[in-house]
Amino acid sequence: MWDRLALILLIIGGINWGLVGIFELDMVAWLFGGSASLISRTVYILVAISAVWCISLLFRRDEELALNSSTDR
Repeated sequence: MWDRLALILLIIGGINWGLVGIFELDMVAWLFGGSASLISRTVYILVAISAVWCISLLFRRDEELALNSSTDR
């Protein structure tokens, strides 16, 4: 469950960075009232925590990942 949540947040963060790079549009800031707003900063922090969490995916064995994905369903 945590792996999926972390991946979803990373996808949101990646799309947001793509929009910043291509169109100079920070969608999170636009949706939540600026990049300094509490909600925007919370989203940025959650995306960063998700990135740190997903580092562990690189070091897990394939068997553990398969077992976790089959029990998540």
